[in-house]
Amino acid sequence: MPTNAVPLPKRSITSAQLLTQLGLDHGLSIERCLHDTGLSPLQLAELHSEIEGAQELQLIRNLIDALPEQHDLGLQAGLRYQLTTYGIWGYALLSSQTFRQAAELGLRYLDLTFAFNRITLSEDASHAHLQLDGSHLPDTLHDFLLLRDAVAVMVIQRELTGTKMPLSSVQLSVPAPTNPARFIQQFGLLPEFACTQNRISFPRHLLDLPLPRANPHSVQLCELQCQALLAKRQVRSGLAGHIRDRLLSTPGRLADMQVIAGELNISSRTLRRRLQEQGSSFRQLQEEVRQALAEELLAIASLSQEEIAERLGYSEVSNFLHAFKRWKGQTPGQYRQALTATV
Repeated sequence: MPTNAVPLPKRSITSAQLLTQLGLDHGLSIERCLHDTGLSPLQLAELHSEIEGAQELQLIRNLIDALPEQHDLGLQAGLRYQLTTYGIWGYALLSSQTFRQAAELGLRYLDLTFAFNRITLSEDASHAHLQLDGSHLPDTLHDFLLLRDAVAVMVIQRELTGTKMPLSSVQLSVPAPTNPARFIQQFGLLPEFACTQNRISFPRHLLDLPLPRANPHSVQLCELQCQALLAKRQVRSGLAGHIRDRLLSTPGRLADMQVIAGELNISSRTLRRRLQEQGSSFRQLQEEVRQALAEELLAIASLSQEEIAERLGYSEVSNFLHAFKRWKGQTPGQYRQALTATV
């Protein structure tokens, strides 16, 4: 594996298996697909194992280098990511009651998927928008990963609802293809190309579309498993682990990036760069620590939500409430009630 590979969180080997099969289908050898990834054909055949994100990126780089004539290779890859390939994350979405619940749950545990793009959901008066941000990704892989992740989103939507969702618009930063037929087939309309953002927009009311396989009990159990799996994958090492432990050591007084950088005798800019090289950020580490501390503090019945918000460094309790709902899919009050019920 290249020594300059960017350390990224571990992920299921399933995606590497799908990408290798894509290469094999185009006539590549398995050795060509796995070149410099540090993976052997025997390892690739193992079920339920995990690999480094950088290993998957190298595999993608191999495909792009070997198949330059396949301009929509990312689109082809995205079609292979069926819901069942995501394990418990996919089953959680399938059991959701509405498309909104599935979308919010899916994005809450996005790190359990194979996406490299950061994906967010926003709403305005009439439309909902899925935004894909790949600004942190290597330029040579950006277009492939954007198309793969965007098409995978459409595959998931079709499997959840049983139908193709009527989109209002699709904006992509990739250059316009010579033949856009495959894009029209996947998105149901002609996307706008060479845009400054990547956004899939659809009527807002479709978020409340009921899903055919809704099962409240199953989605609850699946989410608990998602939480456990995500916690396992978020175990930090190196600089990110050191900073996470440092933040956890002073609950109620979360140090900012300038303070931490000073303790390490480096500049804030250098700290930001080194964390980015580890596939992390100071803000992400703060979020992880705040979530862990919030769960512990909510177990203390004598602490009010206002006091907890203050200890976590929030200037307004409403900011804490919003963040906790994003983390756990429920309010702090609901979480505390569930804790009480299990005692």
